[in-house]
Amino acid sequence: MVARARADRAIRRRVVRGTAAYVGLVGIAWCALVPILWAVSGSLKRNGEIVDAALLPHDPQWSNYAKVFELLPLGRMLLNTMVYALCVTAGQVFFCSLAGYAFARLTFRGRDLLFLAYLATLLVPLTVTVIPQFLLMRAFGWVDTPWAMIVPGLFGSAFGTYLMRQFFRTLPSELEEAAILDGCSPWQVYWRVLLPHARPAVMVLAVLTWITVWNDFLWPLVMIQRADIATATLGLVRLQGQYHTQWPLLMTAAVVVLLPLVVIYSIAQRAFVRGVALSGIGGR
Repeated sequence: MVARARADRAIRRRVVRGTAAYVGLVGIAWCALVPILWAVSGSLKRNGEIVDAALLPHDPQWSNYAKVFELLPLGRMLLNTMVYALCVTAGQVFFCSLAGYAFARLTFRGRDLLFLAYLATLLVPLTVTVIPQFLLMRAFGWVDTPWAMIVPGLFGSAFGTYLMRQFFRTLPSELEEAAILDGCSPWQVYWRVLLPHARPAVMVLAVLTWITVWNDFLWPLVMIQRADIATATLGLVRLQGQYHTQWPLLMTAAVVVLLPLVVIYSIAQRAFVRGVALSGIGGR
């Protein structure tokens, strides 16, 4: 009887903990989804209905999506942002994985100290480096050109290098030793042996980099004035009037800008979650 009572108490505790966990997750998910649902709802309302507390519009204004593309070259801005994100993501994946391999697998004097110094750059706020980077871009003559959006983020980052280093350290050394016995150079070990096994970490880095570039506002605001090379975030700002803002159209543009991120994450969701679990940034 005593053992059965203990088992019943243990079962009740598991049920209570599981219920509490699910309730907490549902609450967190709701808090994250409400702004998105509100934006979608607002994109289908008239300007006078934007303050209406009803989540579903009474008369959906699907024409708002056509009006946004008439008022703003949003298609061109989305294409520009996609090109910038693709170039920076490719550069980040290549150079961060290469640096992560060097810090994880190669032995050279001052390796750990250099890695710590590089990692310490994460403590420097982005706003501190904006002016020096702007002066460099002006010296190169790249202000108000696509190069200013691509080159500064092309050659890797401290976070990406840290992520790839941590993943490379989890791979068995037998892979590298077998490749060296077969006559592979360090470059061949990296490119042919270790990098194919690092696809989960590569996927995490690619998705995070793409989202960062896609949502970036400060750097495009500083560097870009021409509308033909502007990003989607700059387009959202240009829809805001000084004295009057058509909030439904602004929310419509925000939904359009958000859709590519939703599609990308939906496609890469499983690989992204698996990469977070295996790379050590998920709390392991």
